[in-house]
Amino acid sequence: MNQIAEPKIIKSTYSDLPRKNRILLTVRQFSDKHPAFTQGSIRNLIFLAENRKTSRGTIQGNGLKIALIKIGKKLLIDEEKFFQWIDELQGGAN
Repeated sequence: MNQIAEPKIIKSTYSDLPRKNRILLTVRQFSDKHPAFTQGSIRNLIFLAENRKTSRGTIQGNGLKIALIKIGKKLLIDEEKFFQWIDELQGGAN
């Protein structure tokens, strides 16, 4: 006889931490919500986010990596962290 396995309930390791609603957007969604940032400009910022090696040495990334979340092939932008990153670029000015 084949037995059907009971579904297991997976408890989060961090269940006692407060949940924070995060707004995660694709490049297209982010651009639609914030028209000052075109899809092309966002994709360029993403390309420049990580350190990269060239024939002249390593070029430092722009730091945007903190706002990027990759799940498989899908890339999402954490909206709040993106604008925090921009504030840091401006020296903390709001």
